[in-house]
Amino acid sequence: MEQKKFDLNSFIGMVLLGGILLWWMNTSQTEEPKETVTTTEQTVKTNQNTTTTQIENTQVFENDSLKLVSLQNKLGAFAQSAIVGTNGTSVLENEVVRLVINNKGGQIIEAQVKNYKTYDSLPLYLIKNNNASFNINFGTTDNRILNTKDLFFEPTVTKNGANQIVSMKLKVSDTQFLEYRYEMKPNDYMVDFAVRSQGLSNVINSSNPINLDWTLTGYRNEKSLRTENTMYTYFYYKADDEVDYINADKSEILNDVDWVAYKQHFFTSNLLTDKPFDNASIASINLVEDEEIDTVFTKRFELKTPLALTNGELNYNMKWFYGPSDYNLLKTYEGTDLGESADLGWGIFGFLNRTIFYPVFNMLKGFLSNYGLIIILMTIVVRILMSPLVYKSYVSSAKMKVIRPELTALNDKYPGKENAMKRQQETMAIQRKAGVSMLSGCIPALLQMPIFFALFKFFPTNLDLRQESFLWANDLSSYDTIFKLPFTIPFYGDHVSLFPILASIAIFFYMKMNQSQQANMQAPTQEGMPDMSKMMKYMIYFSPIMMLFFFNNYASSLSLYYFISNLLTIAIMLVIKNYVIDEKKIIAQIEENKKKPKKTSKFRERIDAAMKQAQEQQAKQKKR
Repeated sequence: MEQKKFDLNSFIGMVLLGGILLWWMNTSQTEEPKETVTTTEQTVKTNQNTTTTQIENTQVFENDSLKLVSLQNKLGAFAQSAIVGTNGTSVLENEVVRLVINNKGGQIIEAQVKNYKTYDSLPLYLIKNNNASFNINFGTTDNRILNTKDLFFEPTVTKNGANQIVSMKLKVSDTQFLEYRYEMKPNDYMVDFAVRSQGLSNVINSSNPINLDWTLTGYRNEKSLRTENTMYTYFYYKADDEVDYINADKSEILNDVDWVAYKQHFFTSNLLTDKPFDNASIASINLVEDEEIDTVFTKRFELKTPLALTNGELNYNMKWFYGPSDYNLLKTYEGTDLGESADLGWGIFGFLNRTIFYPVFNMLKGFLSNYGLIIILMTIVVRILMSPLVYKSYVSSAKMKVIRPELTALNDKYPGKENAMKRQQETMAIQRKAGVSMLSGCIPALLQMPIFFALFKFFPTNLDLRQESFLWANDLSSYDTIFKLPFTIPFYGDHVSLFPILASIAIFFYMKMNQSQQANMQAPTQEGMPDMSKMMKYMIYFSPIMMLFFFNNYASSLSLYYFISNLLTIAIMLVIKNYVIDEKKIIAQIEENKKKPKKTSKFRERIDAAMKQAQEQQAKQKKR
């Protein structure tokens, strides 16, 4: 028998056949659907700024029949938005603000205020890391309740001249959708924002309320958390043509709301509407319980308001504002009254800031770039304008000094409590004959009080002073620090500020100089009455200490102002006392006044009659 030999060709053929069989078995298996990711980038150029809108399209759901059925059961008519929905963002950016808009919810997820930094030199964001939410809750005709924040919008980026536009559409079909339309102008913090629907009259259930819900948790941006949160972070709003605010941990129901502002000291997030909100619920919630622990956020702001349908459709023209709470900027938006949210004070205090101090400050900063010098020059201007009041007060003090011996003699002439009314009558008669009034010394001091309170608001809220340095102060809008304490003193803090110390020393010497003047203005102490001179001596020491504790955590610009202001006042007082006031002329004038017949006004007659009647009643009671 012939022995078989190894056939190489047969072996190669078997190997090839086995390889083909393995390839066929692998390729015939059902492949799992893979997530499809495509990225497109659109660049929109403006005058000097390049805005990049990057859309990362990540398929949200696997495209199989079971998923489609699940989406239709959950979303109804809006299932199409989830089927074609993609994760991604669009960016609107100009020279002053940068907004990132998310496909999911069609809302702003980042709002960066450019050209500004936080107290620790980081980029300043009003919105970031899910601290804000904008949502519209509505019902559908197939009995579903949906939230736009959970649904996917389809972005489109276009231009309108120099303006950039991002259109976000939540689609039922190509002709049926809810649209958020953002339009940004060059170099402007205000962004046009429209909410409108098309072809949804038979999709949105008009019998269910449609609610807009906008919430924001404010980040800490300034060095002094206490000052930022407790003194200048408020929920402002304009309702019924009046601008007002609510305090922390308060809520209100408002009608006819034109805008709301989530104000965080120097920065603000605003929503304006051309169709006022009615039955709007607003709330401000304080998030700082312990300043040592709660150092990231300040307050949580909430707006909940129903939206009205017009012919079955939504149609609202709104505006977003993410930017500085700067009075000079906000007042340029005419017809909005946004300038009133800059917190310049109410009544006459705000009036003084708007009509005097801001114009003077703006004029000075047109010539100088050093804000410390601007404050000093502004202080000089204010003191010069107020010097006539100081002069008037000194003249009144000099007159009271001349007639003081006569007033003192009354205490000897009419001793005892039973003659108190008679002493008062005689005191007023002497003052009237000499042409001296107690109010003439008080009125100049009272007229200076509005200046004090107006500037108390002006300096800490002036954006121009933020992070501007002068001498040892690195931020004129916050406290200066020359020494950090290893512990915290109640009501004082954990640091030592030098400007408040200088201001307190200046206040002490001013009050010391002013003591004799105030003593002259007071009538001699009568029996049974408190000795005001002793109280004034205590105030000389108590007031500077009180001011030291208060100003230690306040804006160094305000301490600088009061330091320079008191130095100037001391100088003006010395000049008036030594070179302007002539006591001989004042004595001669008083003697002339005594010779002139005095006309008694009807008001004075009524006072004298009342005092006489009181004196008679006192005498009758004494006889009993």
